Amino acid sequence: MISGEPIGARRLARQLAPVLVLVCAILALSIDATGSRAGAASAGQGASFEGVASCAGSTCHGRMEADGAVVRQDELMQWQNPASQGGAHSRAFSVLLGDRARQITATLGMGEPTSAPACLGCHATPTNGATGARFLTKDGVSCEACHGPALGWIASHYAVGANHADNVARGMIPLEKASVRAGLCLDCHYGSKRPGQFVTHRIMAAGHPRISFELDLFSTLQQHHSEDADYAARKGRTDNLRLWMVGQAMAVNRALTLYADPGLGNEGAFPEFYFLDCHSCHRRIFDQEDRVKTWEANPGRPIPAGMPPFNDENMILLSAAARVTSPVLAKRFDTDVRAFHLAMATNRSQSATAATRLAATATALANALSAQTGSSDTAFAIVDSIAGPASAPRFTDYEGSVQAVMAIDSLLSALVKQGRITIGAAAGIRADINQAYAAVREPNGYRPPAFRTALASAVRSIRSLR
Repeated sequence: MISGEPIGARRLARQLAPVLVLVCAILALSIDATGSRAGAASAGQGASFEGVASCAGSTCHGRMEADGAVVRQDELMQWQNPASQGGAHSRAFSVLLGDRARQITATLGMGEPTSAPACLGCHATPTNGATGARFLTKDGVSCEACHGPALGWIASHYAVGANHADNVARGMIPLEKASVRAGLCLDCHYGSKRPGQFVTHRIMAAGHPRISFELDLFSTLQQHHSEDADYAARKGRTDNLRLWMVGQAMAVNRALTLYADPGLGNEGAFPEFYFLDCHSCHRRIFDQEDRVKTWEANPGRPIPAGMPPFNDENMILLSAAARVTSPVLAKRFDTDVRAFHLAMATNRSQSATAATRLAATATALANALSAQTGSSDTAFAIVDSIAGPASAPRFTDYEGSVQAVMAIDSLLSALVKQGRITIGAAAGIRADINQAYAAVREPNGYRPPAFRTALASAVRSIRSLR
């Protein structure tokens, strides 16, 4: 981590601002692999949401300076910061007051966005009605949306002798666990079966921005705590490499689990287009004597030419990581990926069956990766794998390429944090990383060959520091 942010995080936020403004503004409660609500937030004693004001005292998290003896105590100010992506969750509800939100709900006949269930599932803290006197929906995605309903643990978590395990037993969500955090974030940063937590293609067609997410990078953008000795003693140090890898595996599982669900996989006579690669259809059409081919054949997708593919951005990155960390599971995963794409070209029933099988393999990888502690050599090897001959030819579409450049930036930050690359050396190759960002700045101007060249250049620069 460099100055509190991963390398390129501010640049990513600027360059992908249309995606991140709303996407970073949504987060809710955790769900399990099947897409239903997990017990972490509801199993605690007195699962009631008490509101941001319950955390805001000057002796708690409401100070203006990070001068607390145990924790920073300026966490509320960081959450509210209007000038950074760190304040995006606090702005989630206010987004619903804008013209764009009203245009979306008016188009779909949903009424006011500030009261529409399809919006509040992610732009506010979902509570199922269990709220205290100081809870305000307009606070947006609040402390408890991530940490769990506070009634059961708010009085005990700062008591002398309190420990993290006891807080978790009382309903606090253990965000230090990569799989738990990934499941929590994906509820809104990809979708779940809970009301208001699935952005259908109809909602996107009405004006909602494309959903994009990468667990390690976005976690760092939202980090409001310092990982000092006290934090390490209570929760351990964050392993950024593990967080990135598990995030990829959980994203694959979530996408396929939801796709296989009969209630989400169809929209009338059509498949639910949300699961497909956006830019395979949304490209300019030319009418002239010689055709203009606007797509590239993808070796990872054995489907007929011209068929809209499933959005496989996380599959590509997970495959690259698995080849380094779990070669046996990687072979199984790649086999299941190809079988799924083949089934997508067959029929809905077979594709759902293949999706379920691939989701199970992704879960096995998530479990394996959760148990691993990656070294700096592992991080270097995954960087090579992403730009290597098995992965690079698969970067034919915008979504996968955005995920790849976020991955390279996250892995570079992990190498800095591990002490394998100095801050100065990392800064010295900033131009190459920026070139890769520039290649995905504008989706309508995306050119696969240019991106692959930029990615290879960035990777060569990182490799030179090994």
